[in-house]
Amino acid sequence: MVLTHEMMAPVMFAGLGVMLLSGFPVAFALAANGMLFAGIGIEAGLLSPALLQALPQRLFGIMGNQVLLAIPFFTFMGIILERSGMAEDLLDTVGQLFGSVRGGIAYAVIFVGALLAATTGVLAASVIAMGLISLPVMIRYGYDMRVSTGVICASGTLAQVIPPSLVLIVMADVLGVSVGDMYLGSVMPGLMLVGLLVLFIFAVSVVKPKMLPALPPEARTLRGRALFIHVMLVMVPPLVLIFLVLGTIFMGVATPTEGGAMGAVGALILAGFKHRLDLKLLKEAGHSTALITTFVMFILVGSTVFSLSFRALDGDLWVEHLFLAIPGGEWGFIFVVNLIVFVLWFFIDFFEIAFIVLPLLAPVAAKLGIDLVWFGVMIGMNMQTSFLTPPFGFALFYLRSVAPKEVSTVAIYRGVIPFVLVQLSALLIVIAFPSMVYMLIGDTKKLDTTNIRIEGPRDDYSSGSGGGIYGGGGSSPYGAPANPYGAPPPAK
Repeated sequence: MVLTHEMMAPVMFAGLGVMLLSGFPVAFALAANGMLFAGIGIEAGLLSPALLQALPQRLFGIMGNQVLLAIPFFTFMGIILERSGMAEDLLDTVGQLFGSVRGGIAYAVIFVGALLAATTGVLAASVIAMGLISLPVMIRYGYDMRVSTGVICASGTLAQVIPPSLVLIVMADVLGVSVGDMYLGSVMPGLMLVGLLVLFIFAVSVVKPKMLPALPPEARTLRGRALFIHVMLVMVPPLVLIFLVLGTIFMGVATPTEGGAMGAVGALILAGFKHRLDLKLLKEAGHSTALITTFVMFILVGSTVFSLSFRALDGDLWVEHLFLAIPGGEWGFIFVVNLIVFVLWFFIDFFEIAFIVLPLLAPVAAKLGIDLVWFGVMIGMNMQTSFLTPPFGFALFYLRSVAPKEVSTVAIYRGVIPFVLVQLSALLIVIAFPSMVYMLIGDTKKLDTTNIRIEGPRDDYSSGSGGGIYGGGGSSPYGAPANPYGAPPPAK
């Protein structure tokens, strides 16, 4: 059987799926798949060997990408804050503050989850810390086990959509939009989700007050002035750090990379003030940061090799035609994308989806007139829900690993179902009211790129019949479409 130019892209995509399902490391699967099909294309006369000349420049472009520097900075900041005991201090303080209210510990878990999301941004750390500290207390004072486990898992997932989430940084880079805009666009949806969680706990405490009792007086050790001073000492430093990092980015004073650097330094200062900064903590934070950063960069290099060959074989056009053929136009596309992404989150990591799937979806979204900032926020909200959904939600496994023996896996699964519905409601609100994403971005005039053309030498790198320089019908020499995102639509 002879592979034609039209067959190469689907076969290449299927080959990648086989490699991933076989357990081969993702970064190497991407790179090997890209090089394999580039070789097949060259051998079959469908591509020119000159195609691979673009690869070194693309790899150097990754290494010179200033935006990606924010990843190690924010990772280091989060690990320092998480391992210096900030979660424990916040949970104890906010628990004392809301202890006299029905559902007070549940409120504390939600607010601390939001604060941890805005500082550490690490889902596993948030769920594990709250599971170790709050869950035993909630069970001891008669909280319903299902509500307790559900609220801890739901609050832990806030780290994915509230800035300075690593998810948002990666999506902004992949989608080709400003990290600052992605951060600003996710603030209101994130706060809306926090509000919905609080509203749900309030409703449960009113309808079934026995499920969420108030703490007894003997459990509230701090009152009056002592409580006020304790709240100020514990809560003000992380709030100041949040302002220094996010406030400077939002005001345009600092870039995301500079904001991440300030956050890393601020985290070291906070840990030092608490007398928890030592050589062991620095080694652990440095080691974890290096692991995560290397993981991301290797996947990015692998995806670059894959995308170069895939686009040269008109893979982007094949994907575009598939999605444009979906009935319902824009709404049909949104529904199918959410369904696909929701299912994929169960089985593969975010970074793999970001570097494999999103680059294929972004041009189609733009062609349908969908703004990419809103599209990225929607994907983030979707991912947050899938992290919570039984039976494969990662947050459920994290909580199961630290939950007391009396908490069954069935109780955890049953407990998160109402919170999954709350998060799905938040996702539907973002889809139905896209203006929420633009409330803080403002009416900044966007550049109309419709009539911009960049022309250069057009060496024929392809022996195929597609008409472009790779036989792809108008791709640039580095594998990106000449106008990958179309004209930005007006703010919705």
